Amino acid sequence: MLNDATEALARLLPEGVVREIAPAYLEEPRGRFKGRAGVIAAPRTVDEVAAIVRACADARVPIVPRGGGTGLVGGQVMPDGTVPLVLSMERMTAIRDVFPEEGVIVAEAGATLQQVREAAASVGRQFPLALASQGSAQIGGVLGTNAGGVNVLRYGNARALCLGIEAVLPQGQVMHDLKRLRKDNTGYDIRDLLIGAEGTLGIITAASLVLAPVPPEVGVAMLVVESPEAALTLLSLAQARMAGGVTAFELISGQGLRFLDVAFPDLRQPFADRPDWLVLIEVGLPSGLSADHALETLFTDAAEAGLVSDGVIAQSGQQAAELWAIRETIPEGNRHIGAIASHDISLPLSEIARFIRDCRAMLAGMADLRINCFGHLGDGNLHFNLFPVEGKTRDAYDPIRRDLSRAVHEMVVARGGSFSAEHGVGRLKAADLAEWGDPTRLAAIRAIKDALDPAGIMNPGVILA
Repeated sequence: MLNDATEALARLLPEGVVREIAPAYLEEPRGRFKGRAGVIAAPRTVDEVAAIVRACADARVPIVPRGGGTGLVGGQVMPDGTVPLVLSMERMTAIRDVFPEEGVIVAEAGATLQQVREAAASVGRQFPLALASQGSAQIGGVLGTNAGGVNVLRYGNARALCLGIEAVLPQGQVMHDLKRLRKDNTGYDIRDLLIGAEGTLGIITAASLVLAPVPPEVGVAMLVVESPEAALTLLSLAQARMAGGVTAFELISGQGLRFLDVAFPDLRQPFADRPDWLVLIEVGLPSGLSADHALETLFTDAAEAGLVSDGVIAQSGQQAAELWAIRETIPEGNRHIGAIASHDISLPLSEIARFIRDCRAMLAGMADLRINCFGHLGDGNLHFNLFPVEGKTRDAYDPIRRDLSRAVHEMVVARGGSFSAEHGVGRLKAADLAEWGDPTRLAAIRAIKDALDPAGIMNPGVILA
């Protein structure tokens, strides 16, 4: 089947669009899945994408869309089944247009998040979605997984930052819907179906994205809190005081700081004694209001209330970058130590502190572990990662790794949370979705999949096992 599609594409497309695949395209960052594919197609235009999809649909060849390859749930590789074609957007990187007065930028799916952010900055605006992998992550993948990042508290997920989409649907039809409208109530929103679908309903080729003003006054602080409960109270206090001005509110555990000591001993940390819990807060305020003064007042009032015991407020852009570097380097520190299991979860804010306490107690009864809990506290998204105790390797935990993750996810779901907050479902969590997803919702998802992709060629095995 793949040979038939490859021969057809060789006749239809310019030389070099379809080629033999390199091993790097069959890998994903955590090494849990190894892809298989005979060829890779790297189109330059939406019409070439459409030709590729039509040829694969005719030959019943599965398509695995690939962006920057930074996804953490195995959605970019296909380890078994019929040999697929990998469709890479790496050549579709154009910033097609920028409308600063409208607050809109139109970018192709292969443009990296960093490229879009830089294009926005060049016209005095910002694209506020920010990820540690933004130098590699591509817009198509960011939208396909409905990525979040550190600024969701103020600006929302990728879905909230997308106005329109150009996409190729599973039969090869091109959907031209690159609208720049904030209001468009004209029936079912196919754009929202494609966002978060992880390439299972079509190939996003371009998008109209929302730009935001750059706040004139920005402040960053790192504050020592006694507990996650204190951090949540501090968040509520900050939001009440700054009325929408809180851009990011990150929870950092002492375990994460100690991992950084091991992995990055030269990384500057502001507190000589590593506290058990920190929060990193960034605020952006209108002209005429001092962000530093707002943070100083917040610290004073929070200290009087017993919420914080120490803190540092960045006095320059360089100091702010150094504080953010601590948070952004935590995932690399985790990789250096080597996790047994990583969990990307979200919970109602009122459940977070109890979950952290109760889940720690539950896991202590199952194994000796180190837990690095950190993440985007402002929007309820935690990364709850399990590590071996010193002197043990993570391989020693292989017999119970699945049991540990199941226990964590069961507790999350029981408290009204999600076992997939911002990384998507992919292949890694498809079985979890089948077990814990609402049956009626899953039936609707399958009906949509069957209607749009009756041959089942679009990223099979992702979301729906």
